[in-house]
Amino acid sequence: MENLIIQNLHAVRTKNPLVHNITNFVVMNNTANALLAIGASPVMIHAHKEVENIVKISNALVINIGTLDDYWAESMLIAAKKADQLNKPWVLDPVGAGISTFRNELIKELLRYHPTVIRGNASEILALDTFEAVQGKGVDSTHQSNQAIKAAHNLNQKIGSVVCISGASDFIVSNNPIIEIKNGHELMTKVTGLGCSATASIGAFIGLNKNPFLETVSGMAIFSLAGELAQKKSNGPGTLQMNLYDTLYHISAEEIQTNLKISVYED
Repeated sequence: MENLIIQNLHAVRTKNPLVHNITNFVVMNNTANALLAIGASPVMIHAHKEVENIVKISNALVINIGTLDDYWAESMLIAAKKADQLNKPWVLDPVGAGISTFRNELIKELLRYHPTVIRGNASEILALDTFEAVQGKGVDSTHQSNQAIKAAHNLNQKIGSVVCISGASDFIVSNNPIIEIKNGHELMTKVTGLGCSATASIGAFIGLNKNPFLETVSGMAIFSLAGELAQKKSNGPGTLQMNLYDTLYHISAEEIQTNLKISVYED
């Protein structure tokens, strides 16, 4: 598995996939910088008159519903519909799923356009499975990631999406097998938007458009490992963010082989 992840990272750095982000305005800068550091090329466009054109030329689409309003919601629907029509890979980050009717109704509409990948914390994935309010704290999860594995399976069976559950351990769920990644560090939760950047990392890798399950594993593994390695040379959240970009940019095959903690479970 490590060798495949290394190969996919090399492919991203070589191909420089264009990743179209309609994301929340709290994390736009962070997301763009993370994509550049990985080796992808970000574009941040949400104007109704542009999004279809940008989807056409992009290798992947990332939709993050963190800061919603009516205009942005419509932008997301236009882009997701076009990605589905063109069979372009796209990832949905259902930030705050379950906290409002408006948010839940938008998610229902977006799921009609068959996201290639859904990435969220455990509370968000549980909410998506039922479209009921699941206990959470804003955009933070109050559940452990392994508590959402059944819900992730349900979503995969109903929609066909690869489902990535983030947390202390990250789980990537498809038909079979289940992948668990045990990298990352608690300090990452003290920097706003790193989960959103992880979603964008997945977007870069699914832009390779070969095997979305393994590309999702690769994107999440690289980002989580980079966060863990960056923490070792950081004094707090501020230096972590700076060091994370540098680590994403420099991360090597040797570091991946030595430090990646990944398990494969047959369902």
